[in-house]
Amino acid sequence: MKICFQASNKSQAQAALAEYTKKYSNHPIEEADVLVVLGGDGTMLHTLHSTIMQDIPIYGLNLGTLGFLLNEHRKRDLPERIAAARKYTIYPLRMDATDKSGKVYMELAFNEVSLLRETHNTAKIMIFVNDEVRLPLLVCDGIMVSTPVGSTAYNSSAAGPIVPLGANVLPMTPISAFRPRRWPGALIPNTSRVRFEIIRPNERPVSASADYKEIRDIVTVDIRECREISKTLLFDPDNHLEERIFQEQFAP
Repeated sequence: MKICFQASNKSQAQAALAEYTKKYSNHPIEEADVLVVLGGDGTMLHTLHSTIMQDIPIYGLNLGTLGFLLNEHRKRDLPERIAAARKYTIYPLRMDATDKSGKVYMELAFNEVSLLRETHNTAKIMIFVNDEVRLPLLVCDGIMVSTPVGSTAYNSSAAGPIVPLGANVLPMTPISAFRPRRWPGALIPNTSRVRFEIIRPNERPVSASADYKEIRDIVTVDIRECREISKTLLFDPDNHLEERIFQEQFAP
C-alpha cells in the first residue's frame, strides 16, 4: 500500500508526519493508493478542496481538537486500519453567487453555503426552491444550506437539524430570523435548486461563503448538490461516520 501523507503546520502534526514518513515513506499523491491527513477538521476541509479533482480515498488521523471527520490517532497498525476502514462517499454543494457588478463566482462547499449580513442592518432575502417562491421575505442575520456531513457543524450551532447520511435531504437553516419570527427553516430534497435573492442589496449588503471562501456584496446565490463531484472518506468500523452523526443527535 502506497500512502501519501499531508499534515497541518502545527508542531504535533509535523512531528507525526516525520515519524510516519520514516516508517512508511511518503509517496506523491499521484502514485498513492490512499491519502492520510494529519490534523484537525480544518485541515481535512482544506484537503477535501485541494484534492477535489483527484480520485483518492482519504483517511484522517485526528491531531486537532474535535476531529469529527478524522479517526483516532494511534501510531500502530496504520495499513491494517486503512484496509479495514469503511468507505463513505460525500458530495459538495455548488454555489453560484452573483455580486452587484454582475460577476458570477462558482465555489464548492462540503459543509455549508452560508449568507451573512455585512453591516448592522439585517439582511432581507427572498427564497426560491425549484424556481418557485417559497418565502417572499426573510429578515435575518443570515441563512445557510448544509450537506448532511456539514449539518453537524455551523448548521447545528444555529439550531438546525442534524441529517443522517442517506436521508436525501438538505437542511436550510436561518440565522437569527426576525421575520417570520418563528420560522425554523426547512428540509428540502437534495435534488432541489435553491435561489436566494437579496432585497435592497445596496442598503443591506450580504456576503456568501462556501465553507471558507467568501464572496462580498452578492445579489443572488444559487445552490444545488453537485453529484458530478464526490470524495471518499475512510473511517474505522468501530467509530464510523454514520455512528458519529447519530451520536451528535443525542449529544448532551
